[in-house]
Amino acid sequence: MTTSLQRAVEVMDRLRSPGGCPWDAEQTHASLARYLVEECYEVLEAIETDDPALLREELGDLLLQVLFHARIASEAPDGFGIDEVAGDLADKLVRRHPHVFAGATTGSAAELDETWERQKVAEKGRTSSVDGVPVAQPALALAAKLVSRARRHDIAAAVAAPADSIGARLFALVQEAVADGLDPETELRQVTRDYRRAIVAAERAAGSAGG
Repeated sequence: MTTSLQRAVEVMDRLRSPGGCPWDAEQTHASLARYLVEECYEVLEAIETDDPALLREELGDLLLQVLFHARIASEAPDGFGIDEVAGDLADKLVRRHPHVFAGATTGSAAELDETWERQKVAEKGRTSSVDGVPVAQPALALAAKLVSRARRHDIAAAVAAPADSIGARLFALVQEAVADGLDPETELRQVTRDYRRAIVAAERAAGSAGG
């Protein structure tokens, strides 16, 4: 595994270096942003379709984005490389799992999740329960995350929209899903995928009838 990862790093370095790929050499963090988002969704689709071979491929494409961004970052005077990224990750995992690496008492999954959240707040100096929630994520996922954070901290906040508006009604459904322990994004995606299959089936049936 180590050899394969090292080879991937070396290939990325070659592509980015003089004499490598002109397209790769021109890329920046900003120009690659859309590809990172696309690759995340392709990994999600591989998971939803339960396709191990596709998942393996898409995880590789996602790894490429990590390697690419780390290689670009390493070119800055005060930059960092993939070693620093991996090192920071390993340190974080050890720090946030004291029940595994420091002999702390092991609690339930819910208690461990709460400990993880408290550690993040302390490490990052957050002053609000919603600090660190990326507002650029899809609205449904964003709403679910904010509702979850508010519930975790026992915060009551009203939606600043007319109660009968579509947005407010959608938000109320998100609150209902979170209260039931469901991920509204996953629930809607499943129904939407079923709807897509129904459209394709209806089109085929219409085509057969017309033929």
